[in-house]
Amino acid sequence: MTKWMIRGLETHVDIWNENGEYTVVALHGFTGSSATWHNLAQALPHVRVIAVDLIGHGQTAIPQHVQRFSMEEQLQDLEQLFCQLHLEKFTLLGYSMGGRIALSYAISYPARIHQLILESASPGLRTMEEQNERCKRDEALAQKIMTNGVLSFVNAWESIPLFASQQRLPKTVRETIREERLSQKEEGLAGSLRGIGTGVQPSNWDRLSQLEIPVLLITGSLDEKFCKIALEMKALLNTVKHLTVNDAGHAIHVENPAEFATIVEEYLT
Repeated sequence: MTKWMIRGLETHVDIWNENGEYTVVALHGFTGSSATWHNLAQALPHVRVIAVDLIGHGQTAIPQHVQRFSMEEQLQDLEQLFCQLHLEKFTLLGYSMGGRIALSYAISYPARIHQLILESASPGLRTMEEQNERCKRDEALAQKIMTNGVLSFVNAWESIPLFASQQRLPKTVRETIREERLSQKEEGLAGSLRGIGTGVQPSNWDRLSQLEIPVLLITGSLDEKFCKIALEMKALLNTVKHLTVNDAGHAIHVENPAEFATIVEEYLT
């Protein structure tokens, strides 16, 4: 567990299995933190797992201005962090929001990435119309979070259809996820929605064909929306593999951690 000063922002990083033979940098989703990857690191003792608390999340400092939450700023932060960690080449793994960030990073800094693993991720939205509509929804949600607080938001967030399959998880697992969400701060979540939400990020759909690195897309069979997105991405990527995990929803690494770890391990080796 370490803190790094990255471009004026104190950034929280967890590093497990320091002497691992492979290196995976893992980026969490919205309302998540580096803690979400602890089970993966335990399951893969020979893999060095470096998990970062992204801007607005976990124990990373919260910026004062919404511009500092943007995709461009987040990518520059990651690049600076990887320089400070002396990482030359590694596998980049991203889940959901972290997947959008991981894909954007791989497009901007392809020389650093050995291979890319995207779990339930998208390249953003295709049209300006979709982007504007999503920005309005994210702004409304951001205002709600600032007005009503994190507890009220988490109670509603847990019950959205995207996470329906998580209701079947053991109580202890559900409680861990809830604690992680409740540990966030209003300003961080609202800033994240406004600065790096799906509506405001630049679309990467027309840049997928530029990627020369191998990409693994992982989706859960119950998450129809992201299975469809993965199929559309697969058609545009050069070196790509798409795996669907049966009877899992959006957060495969939480819903079926053993299978997720096996998939990652097999892809690395």
